[in-house]
Amino acid sequence: MRICFTIEDMRTACREERSSGKRLGFVPTMGALHEGHMSLVRAASARCDAVAASIFVNPTQFGPNEDLAKYPRAFENDRELLEKEGVELLFAPSVEEMYPAGAVTWVAVEGLGDKLDGRSRPGHFRGVTTVVAKLLHVVEPDAAFFGQKDAAQVAIIRRMVRELNFSVEIVACPIVREADGLAMSSRNAYLDPVQRKQALVLHRALMRVKECWEAGERNSAGLVGVGRDEIAREKSVRLDYFEIVDSNSLYSVGSVANGALVAVAAFVGGTRLIDNIVLAGTAG
Repeated sequence: MRICFTIEDMRTACREERSSGKRLGFVPTMGALHEGHMSLVRAASARCDAVAASIFVNPTQFGPNEDLAKYPRAFENDRELLEKEGVELLFAPSVEEMYPAGAVTWVAVEGLGDKLDGRSRPGHFRGVTTVVAKLLHVVEPDAAFFGQKDAAQVAIIRRMVRELNFSVEIVACPIVREADGLAMSSRNAYLDPVQRKQALVLHRALMRVKECWEAGERNSAGLVGVGRDEIAREKSVRLDYFEIVDSNSLYSVGSVANGALVAVAAFVGGTRLIDNIVLAGTAG
């Protein structure tokens, strides 16, 4: 595996892969890799001839009181995991490499970037879209792979790619869960054993909503109430949002007759976790 620390080296390496006729897949990450990330790498390997990944803890998507300083970093372990999966190229730039002193240019998707996590974390999605745009510009992949756990991020990146005419396919891969249903996340490492058990309420609430939907409930307000009530039963968990929205526009929907995204964010102790499910079709 070739490791590149500068934009120039990564751009050159990626062009070499593409010039040999290979379809290049790309998996952008912030490191602290787990099985969810590995599923993205495997999806990229299955659909592409060569795979590039990045490890970059992007400071611009963290708010002033968020966990940038303590965000888990394990570069050597991450490198080994990626190498074992056959990743050809790894981009690991410094903050200074990605954001030169005095940089003032941003990429923002108006109307979507302030929904769900964007409303709870002002400026978050502006940071995400800016860094993803920069990474796509450097790597120029044929396809880029993202996790469905970050459903709002996927919707926003799809919109950005379409409107800015990036020549890349955005592939959303299924959420990878622990055996008990907890969505895999680098932030799960913050949870102590008691909090780890409490965190299961996010998935439990989503499953309760799915059950009600499958039983025929179509009113979004009613379904949201079911989810909120389930979260409220876990007294130590503080709800951020529980919403049902269109999976593309992220706007709230009154009825889920045609399917929708059910998304939740909550604080377990000091750790903010997210999860979601998609209610597709017209089952029930």
